[in-house]
Amino acid sequence: MAEAVGVRTVRSGSHLERMLASGIFAVTAEIAPPASADPTDIREIVSRYRGAVDACNVTDCTRARVRLSSLAAATIALREGIEPVMQMVARDRNRIALQADLLGAAALGIRNVLCLWGDPVSAGNEPEAKGVFDLKTEEMIETFRDLRDRGRLRGGDTVDAPPKVFIGAAADPFRGSKEESFAKLRAKVLAGADFVQTQAVYDIDAFEEWMRLVRKEWLHEKVYILAGVIPLRSAKMARFLVETLGATVPKHIMDRMEKAPDPKAEGVSIAVRTVKALRKIDGIRGVHLMPVGRDGVVARVVKEAGLLPRPEPSF
Repeated sequence: MAEAVGVRTVRSGSHLERMLASGIFAVTAEIAPPASADPTDIREIVSRYRGAVDACNVTDCTRARVRLSSLAAATIALREGIEPVMQMVARDRNRIALQADLLGAAALGIRNVLCLWGDPVSAGNEPEAKGVFDLKTEEMIETFRDLRDRGRLRGGDTVDAPPKVFIGAAADPFRGSKEESFAKLRAKVLAGADFVQTQAVYDIDAFEEWMRLVRKEWLHEKVYILAGVIPLRSAKMARFLVETLGATVPKHIMDRMEKAPDPKAEGVSIAVRTVKALRKIDGIRGVHLMPVGRDGVVARVVKEAGLLPRPEPSF
């Protein structure tokens, strides 16, 4: 049953949703499961995040490389004391598997899910695999919303106990034109997304221009937006993000990374300043930190950005 927290309705009961609904600026971070059946790595990352973040995104075979499943990794994170955001990609599942995994995740206590398209199989370590892509991302979101709110599967049958989930989506403000990117965001919100996490932000001015479009249609009142932040570790990494992932890295940041005597420390400093700037943008309700293998910097960024202490988890 939905309930009101502050001025917003809470449908899942997740800690992350309750925080956002009450107006607290949220902090999430990313966990990339290993290509291993050993849960030790996940437990170690969770231990570094505990007390610094409100929830952790568990990636789903990112870059189409075989990893421990996001469902299993999210369950481990939950048992270790951090609320997970389970990523689910359309690449590997048809509508039967998508709905079955959502029901399974909810049964295990997972309350947050992030709906993604998924990297192409040609990019990964099983290039002969067949990409599924049965549903578009918007259709996946809509399916999950109907399953949660109406207890109805996409095929029309009903379920006895609907999954209580906080439904998320991704947005890339810098891929294509601002108008194209905004249109994709609008479609996901209309489909039923409750929260959105963006790709990495380095160009605050360009991001603010995108957010003006968001505010013009009041989408920031319909969906919680968490801005992405990736701490840089080198100028080479910055160029990779630009050339491979389409990130927008301003020249002044590139110059700082090129000239820094300690690029990793400079990257953390840039991330801290970025978080502080994002907090001032109307409509931004939190940040999503993606450390890309540097899990230890998350707590440092959160502390130096003035975001400690974090509220005690309520799950």
